[in-house]
Amino acid sequence: MSRDERSVLVTWMGFEPDGASTGARLRAAGLRLVLAPKNGDRAAAEVARLVAGSVAAIVSTDPFDSTVFQAAPGLRVVARVGVGTDSIDLDAATAAGVVVTTTPGANRETAADHALAMILAALRRVVEHDASVRRGEWRRGGALTPWDLHGTTVGLVGYGDIGRAVGRRVAGFGAHLLACDPALANGVPLQTLLERADVVSLHVPLSAATRNLIGAAELARMPEHAVLVNTSRGGLVDEPALVDALHAGTIRAAALDVFADEPHLTPGLAKLPNVVLTPHIGGLSERSIARMTERATDQVLAVLAGRPDPHCVANPEVLAS
Repeated sequence: MSRDERSVLVTWMGFEPDGASTGARLRAAGLRLVLAPKNGDRAAAEVARLVAGSVAAIVSTDPFDSTVFQAAPGLRVVARVGVGTDSIDLDAATAAGVVVTTTPGANRETAADHALAMILAALRRVVEHDASVRRGEWRRGGALTPWDLHGTTVGLVGYGDIGRAVGRRVAGFGAHLLACDPALANGVPLQTLLERADVVSLHVPLSAATRNLIGAAELARMPEHAVLVNTSRGGLVDEPALVDALHAGTIRAAALDVFADEPHLTPGLAKLPNVVLTPHIGGLSERSIARMTERATDQVLAVLAGRPDPHCVANPEVLAS
């Protein structure tokens, strides 16, 4: 493949094709940009069509399975903007000799800010009060009386970089912390956390072991006044069971930034007044988008130059092949 034929598929919608630290650097390296922003559903077959002939891809949550890698034999690197790799078959990537990279730490503080915002929005009932005022009401108590964060117990399921950043913020509000994480020496079991926490906030990656981590049985363990917050991955929660629990009053409220079948919502979820919903923007801000995009660009250039950063490689086995 000649120098001027090398192309980079870009599906990350925040990419600046003329940015000095992004698109301009790729073109200066002799790479041609193929822009195909992901703004909704995208099947693997479409990704396979888009990526064919590319040596690199800077991607959003596009599905990369074995059929996609088979369609792009010249592909050398998939740079995921963010840290989640549940949409990428890492084993298939390794088998195809494709390095998969992420941008660890680039949106940690932004994601923690959003998790705190979701906690406060649910507890202070911001969405319900906003709707009430827009209806011409002025309900300062009664059925719409808000709740406190100060003095409550917040349970963090997952205590990695983002979980710890959320913990620092929550502690500043005078809340008590519980954490459930197998890597944490003084953590508590999930069952204990669910039974004791007033707010349960999820910060674990999606895997076969964590899919539907919070289902009907787990929701039943939570106090009736508890609030569930998910800013990690939608598949962690059995959403039909959550809808049932919210309808039945098994738990008080929920705040969700992620969903099992994005951008589609589980039936009934959007009709519940005691749910705060945002469109998977927890890790996104002007600054975090710029940081992640620049770092993804860094990773593409590093891998193509034969100098991948091991700290950013999601399938390190490929480096040994």
